[in-house]
Amino acid sequence: MRDSGFSMQTFLLGALEVFSIFLVLVLGALVVAVIVTYIFDITQTKTAIRRNYPVIGHFRYFLEHLGEFFRQYFFAMDREELPFNRAQRAWVYRAGKDLPNTVAFGSTRDIRRPGSILFVNCPFPTLGEDAVPPGPITIGENCRSPYTTDSLFNISGMSFGALSKPAVQALSMGAKESGCWINTGEGGVSPYHIEGGADIVFQIGTAKNGVRDLAGNLSDDKLRAVAVLPQVKMFEIKMSQGAKPGKGGILPAKKVTDEIADIRGIEVGKDAISPNRHPDIRCNEDLLDMIQRVRSITGKPVGFKTVIGGPQWLDSLFTEIKRRGISSAPDFITLDGSDGGTGAAPMPLIDAVGLSLRESLYILVDRLNAHGLRDRVKVIASGKLITPADVAWALCVGADFVTSARGFMFALGCIQALQCNKNSCPTGITTHDPKLQKGLVPEVKAVRVANYVGHLVHEVGVIAHSCGVKSPRELRRQHARIVTADGPSVALDERFPPVEPPKVKAAG
Repeated sequence: MRDSGFSMQTFLLGALEVFSIFLVLVLGALVVAVIVTYIFDITQTKTAIRRNYPVIGHFRYFLEHLGEFFRQYFFAMDREELPFNRAQRAWVYRAGKDLPNTVAFGSTRDIRRPGSILFVNCPFPTLGEDAVPPGPITIGENCRSPYTTDSLFNISGMSFGALSKPAVQALSMGAKESGCWINTGEGGVSPYHIEGGADIVFQIGTAKNGVRDLAGNLSDDKLRAVAVLPQVKMFEIKMSQGAKPGKGGILPAKKVTDEIADIRGIEVGKDAISPNRHPDIRCNEDLLDMIQRVRSITGKPVGFKTVIGGPQWLDSLFTEIKRRGISSAPDFITLDGSDGGTGAAPMPLIDAVGLSLRESLYILVDRLNAHGLRDRVKVIASGKLITPADVAWALCVGADFVTSARGFMFALGCIQALQCNKNSCPTGITTHDPKLQKGLVPEVKAVRVANYVGHLVHEVGVIAHSCGVKSPRELRRQHARIVTADGPSVALDERFPPVEPPKVKAAG
């Protein structure tokens, strides 16, 4: 027993001595690091804070970074944050998890704020047994392969590259389960878009990724190769997007993997900077020529996506369409608002260029009506529409469909960490780091995507029934009001009177 006790005591003393040496070495290394940092800080000339406050000045940047997360979880109220507040995100999270979305003790939304939308409830709302789901709409009726769908809410353009492989897989599977379409974004169609089985809208960006030749020009052969895929239902020519009107796509070099480069037809490991417009589309005539070219090659509906800065361009475009003939019109227009923003973008563009969808959607619908093109051209609204009230408003104004990008990112688990362009997304959605991607299990998240669509469409129906119509697509401007700066609200059809299409004169 003495020997055993002596051995234990010796072991403990030895361990303590080793620990003491280790502690001295760590402290010594720390002191050396502090001294080196101090010398470096006071001799560098780039940063005043570090030069005046060596060593401790570094904490300023650390605390600034932490501030984003502390504000989100501890200090911001439910309706304060941008781009999406906690109340909006919480609704999507609960919808994705198929949890009840009822709340108690009243709304935290300030309905007196100018611009707030209030829906006009009917004294005799639609009974549940009288309600009908959104009816089907056909896009491109005169195409060889028109597209008919009853999907109301769909996945907007987010490319493989900007999104990770498991994120695209989850979105594709979820879209299939819910019956909505998925837009490829400007990165081209990947195997992961196809394997889920959903309907696909192929977006042709300014770099023509996926349908380009070696020189970056649109390739008719590659267009045909994409068009034969039965899941590809439509083609969307991207003129501009909400995050950066007037600027092309930006995919940082660290996101350009071998696989992504092969799909896009670009170089590995280099920043993928798309032109700020299609080099071969210089005017309205070129745009209509491109629409006709893609439509004649693919046989499928073709439209374009854009942010607008005013009605003048639309009038010019629609006048040219009428001169050529109504068959030259795009089959659809996807209108993005300047408040869109999944893509990496320069702050001046994301902050201050283009019209918000809350203003531009009225303009587009009314100009189409004024030129007699509304029945010919379908309208897809995109830009910060992630809740039932957002979607119901767009339908009231005149949209046929709504698409969302960030809403579906929240359904996948996005926490608005604002790391999308840094390849360090903590939820694995916008990163190609395998260690971070492993947290996103496609089969699980696909269910949440489908739940999100189901809950959103259902609750848009709840709003519609409260307004006294049987289906969400029956909503009109008279079913909503907008709060004015003076305080009272006015009906949307009074504030933005709908333009009636020109009357066709009877023959003879």
